[in-house]
Order: sequence, then structure tokens, then C-alpha cells
Amino acid sequence: MKQILQGWNAGGSMEKLLTDKVAIVTGASRGIGRQIAITLAQEGAYVIVNYNGSKEAAEAVVETIKAAGGQAEIWQCSVADFVAVEEMIKSIHKKFGHIDVLVNNAGITKDNLLMKMKEEEFDAVIDTNLKGSFNTMRHIARYMLKQKSGSIVNISSVSGILGNPGQMNYCASKAGVIGMTKSMARELASRGIRVNAVAPGFIETEMLDQMTDAAKEAGKAQIPFGRYGKTEEIANTVAFLASEKASYITGQVICVDGGMAM
Repeated sequence: MKQILQGWNAGGSMEKLLTDKVAIVTGASRGIGRQIAITLAQEGAYVIVNYNGSKEAAEAVVETIKAAGGQAEIWQCSVADFVAVEEMIKSIHKKFGHIDVLVNNAGITKDNLLMKMKEEEFDAVIDTNLKGSFNTMRHIARYMLKQKSGSIVNISSVSGILGNPGQMNYCASKAGVIGMTKSMARELASRGIRVNAVAPGFIETEMLDQMTDAAKEAGKAQIPFGRYGKTEEIANTVAFLASEKASYITGQVICVDGGMAM
């Protein structure tokens, strides 16, 4: 499939970070995941835009990438489904012969105070955010171990470091992602596979739009930079960690939060 991975990088004056790499980005149809997919494609990767709900939104991401000269395709799969994730990764590897980058971005929120939180609200968030990351890493590891290379970037959150009222399920899932990141980094380092996490703070996405004005102002007051982050600032960090520019970095949690968690 090498011919698939050639084209828009040819003749470029600036070397791209991820030329000829195959990257899977989960939950890539909107928000941070959408921008990560676009940025990795800009850096030369062939991007698999994973989505669960909106095929239309995922196709729009692919169209945006292709319009800019990049390469991408969609793949529908709930990361919470162990078997479906196995089939996705197996099929992608069969097509390309290698998978170089995995970005675990898929995540949901079901906020509620502890005394009001339903069991299904807790379970749903854990199944997608935490078990979903386990599922993808569990199945992709076999291929990265054989090729003795690869970079995994897990999207955590400052909420997994600081905690946040009304988000026990979400905070637990994101703290768990950090734990899995460090554990897997130790397990896979001897084969040259890097595993890191990015912990965004308040970022301008649809999720932020759902907050009340009072909550937004309270959140901004916690940020030393005094502003919300942009999806591009998360995506640029992910692209760096996914690339060989970060060849000696593993097991780390990079907070992209304007100073919230320092």
C-alpha cells in the first residue's frame, strides 16, 4: 500500500513529521479528535478517522483533509466494543501492513453529583473513556511489538489530575488513562514503542459550549493564561509526541492547560 501513502508530500519544501505513517484517531468526527486527525494528515500521515455516532461528521473530516491534499478514510466502531475494535485494527493492519500511530481520543461525559449519579452513567463513561483505551491498546500492541515501533498518545484531562465536582466518573476514567499510559509505556519500551498522554484543560469545543456562562467564567479564572485553549494547541502536541521528534519521550503526561495543573 506504499503508493497510497505517497502523493501530497512529494516535492514539499518542508519535511513533514509523519510522512508515510498510518495513524488511527478514535472519536475523530468532532472537537479535539477532529483537529488531531486534520493535523496528523497535514504532517503526512494517512489517517483513519474513527467514529461511533455521526457518519456525516466523520466524512466531513475526511473531505476537509482531502481538500487540503491529505489522505484519510473513515471507520465506524465503538471503542467500548472489544471485538469490534479487534476487527478494526486487524483490517487496517492487513490493508497497510503497518500501523504507526494510535491516538485514543474517544470520550464521553455524563456529569452528575455523586449522590445523584446513576450506575449506568458511571459505567457508560468508564466503558468508553477507560475500557475503550484499553481495548485499542490491547489489540494494537501485537502489531507494534512485531514491527518494533509505534507511538500511542492517550488523551486524558486535567480533570483526571485535579478532580472536578460533578464529574467523578469522568475524572476516574481520565485518571485511569494516565495509569494505563505509564504501565504500558514500561511494558513496551524495550521494543521501541512510546506511550504518552496529553491532558487538555479547558478547550474551545462543543463540550465547552454546553457550559453556562457562570461556569465558563469560573473555569477561566483557574487558568493562569486567562484564556481557553484551542484544539490546534492540543493537536500540535499530539503530532509532536507521535513523531520521531519525541523519540526519547515515553510514559509522560503533557498538560496543555494554560497552567491550570502546575
